[in-house]
Amino acid sequence: MPNWGGKLEKLDAYRYRIPADYKPGMRVPGLIYASEAMIGQIMADQAPEQVANVAFLPGIVGYSLAMPDIHWGYGFPIGGVAAMRVGDGVVSPGGVGFDINCGVRVLRTNLTKEDIAPKIDALIDALYYAVPSGLGSQGKIKLRGKEIDEVLKKGSRWAVEQGYGREADLSATEEGGEMIGADPSRVSARAKERGVPQLGTLGSGNHFLEVAAVDEIYDAAAAAFGIASVGQVVLYVHCGSRGLGHQVAEDYIKEMLRAMPRYGIQVPDRQLAAVPVDSPEGRSYLAAMRCAANYAWANRQCITHWVREALCGALGVSEATAGLELIYDVTHNIAKLEEHEVDGKKVRLCVHRKGATRAFPAGHPDVPPQYAAVGQPILIPGDMGRASYILAGTEGAMRETFGSTCHGAGRRMSRAAARKARSGRDVLAELKARGIAVRAGSTGGLAEEAPQAYKDVDEVVAVADGAGISKKVARTRPLAVVKG
Repeated sequence: MPNWGGKLEKLDAYRYRIPADYKPGMRVPGLIYASEAMIGQIMADQAPEQVANVAFLPGIVGYSLAMPDIHWGYGFPIGGVAAMRVGDGVVSPGGVGFDINCGVRVLRTNLTKEDIAPKIDALIDALYYAVPSGLGSQGKIKLRGKEIDEVLKKGSRWAVEQGYGREADLSATEEGGEMIGADPSRVSARAKERGVPQLGTLGSGNHFLEVAAVDEIYDAAAAAFGIASVGQVVLYVHCGSRGLGHQVAEDYIKEMLRAMPRYGIQVPDRQLAAVPVDSPEGRSYLAAMRCAANYAWANRQCITHWVREALCGALGVSEATAGLELIYDVTHNIAKLEEHEVDGKKVRLCVHRKGATRAFPAGHPDVPPQYAAVGQPILIPGDMGRASYILAGTEGAMRETFGSTCHGAGRRMSRAAARKARSGRDVLAELKARGIAVRAGSTGGLAEEAPQAYKDVDEVVAVADGAGISKKVARTRPLAVVKG
């Protein structure tokens, strides 16, 4: 594929602008956060063209934004952020993605790398068997009758009420793990059928469980996050809304494609199907999307319960000894109605974050009280062979990106290209040589998720930190990984 050949202006060391006159019909410029070392790779997969196409959407304000982990996606690039006025703007499922509320949570422990080293194989085996994973996997929870509707309405709170986790987990979850305005009647029967057997499952693709150790601390905010020292063990859970979220996206993309002519909406790419935020179709999609988001939070909450049980059983320690407090849970794929300042005025916006993470600063009313003085925790998983990061939200993000930052390392190779480049057995051997224990359902899946298939998360985070849209707090290194 040839490099993207559109207009691109370098503004500074971390920002590149696509001018609004690049394509007739762009309502705002595009803005890509990247370093000079990264911009070539970003241009190679044509993702900047998607940044420009998003700028056509009615009601968009500021910029069509792309985080440093940007790569090609459905409609919007993955790593894309766009905010539309609620009054005259649109909502687009392509700006959320098919895995609604794919997200990540991190638990801190009282354990050190040295504490768990003798039992690392037993620990990763226990995690692998405790949490169902893989394509089409089915969970241990048997929902009955209309119980799926309660999951869709209550999210994490439903899980905690059923005994899966702790009350304190809710305050450490974005939106408290329960988006208000979820309406199960807006979710199709087929979506619910797909969701019923999959609650409490990891899934496949880039979803994972990871045991990691802190190897760098950069900022005093670490103490507020419960990160005390280098060597401290943390656990990551990364998954989403499974088949239910995918079906919600499919259903509403079809509905919006049918509805667009009625509203006179024209887009340069049918994958950007959209309707007015304040329309019957727009309100229905948001209500169904919130249901899928709640399902994803319930999913991660149930998995967290089993992760706690598995770790304590494998290591022979109590939860009180292990700690296992939830630092935070963030969503990567969502559209939210938020108030932001635009041209000096507070405006109600529909903020799309697709492969992007909320990054609210200290003092923001939506930041949990325990983090009010330091800002919202941001969790940026890298790849299973290198590193991941914990950051904090900033005022810079509120000024520039509607309180958003990157969500991960971002792919630099397609899954097909990754499979051609390396075998799963080669990847397994490489990780073993690095001292990383891995359990996976298939070696083919490992090939798709090879470290080389991803950008270097150190570079991605350096851009986000350097541009001031998030602040580095700590870095972790993987010790053991479960892949679906």
